[in-house]
Amino acid sequence: MVLTEQEKQSLIDLANTARQRAYAPYSNYPVGAALRTRSGRIFTGVNIENAAYPHTMCAERVAIFKAVSDGEKDFEVISVVTDNGGSPCGGCRQVLAEFSLDTIVLMADGSGKLIKEMTVKELLPEAFTPDHLSK
Repeated sequence: MVLTEQEKQSLIDLANTARQRAYAPYSNYPVGAALRTRSGRIFTGVNIENAAYPHTMCAERVAIFKAVSDGEKDFEVISVVTDNGGSPCGGCRQVLAEFSLDTIVLMADGSGKLIKEMTVKELLPEAFTPDHLSK
């Protein structure tokens, strides 16, 4: 799949707008995500922290879980925006790998500048996927 620069920027802008709603009082590291499915639907997410740290949820997983709960499982691209263009954590990489190693991941900084673009497969080589489980 080839994304136009306008499509990339639109997803980055949606993630950056969502990021303003992040709940990050402990890390002060707001994250926003915008996930587009192959059907064209877009789901946004933000990180939501909790005083009991293990119960914090990442923006990427919020967007993915919203999509799945609405019946969408065929992902095309996800944009992730942080202040410094950070990369998805290992847990988010694994959840993305559950659905497609070909999903494109756009990482951008708080000014909306695209820092890096890669696939989930590139982010998580040798990923454990449903194909590894015997049926």
